[in-house]
Amino acid sequence: MGKRMAWLIVVLWMLLIFYFSHQPVFESRELSTMITKRLIEIGENVTPIENVKLDQIHHFVRKNAHFNIYFFLGIFTMLALKISGVKGNRSVVIALIICIIYAVTDEFHQLFVLGRGAQLKDVIIDLVGATTGIATASLIGMRRKSRMANLNKGL
Repeated sequence: MGKRMAWLIVVLWMLLIFYFSHQPVFESRELSTMITKRLIEIGENVTPIENVKLDQIHHFVRKNAHFNIYFFLGIFTMLALKISGVKGNRSVVIALIICIIYAVTDEFHQLFVLGRGAQLKDVIIDLVGATTGIATASLIGMRRKSRMANLNKGL
């Protein structure tokens, strides 16, 4: 994958985050409620669920969306940095800085969206997701490097 393509994926993912953040509260709530109801239906097909409180699961789904979307931003950012030749701890630090700045500016952006607001806890969830994504990408990279070294030893 080329450098430009890797960074294009990062930018497109950021635009997706912006799109979700730019939805007025009623649109955002409608989408996440629909997803929550679908998840409950799927769960009920697997095992009977009693006393399900839609509001509790809905809150969990919304917060998980923050975590997951930033998890992938962390992975995509690390990949783009590695492909761009940024190695080691430097790539981790730069990826974290990019994700932190984007999470903070994303929450700030929500101050100007109808019915939305900025929440520090959402930034924290975003950062935990991004950090987990960055760590995952780093571990996969280290494992791949170790495998390649072992293969080269065997030749």
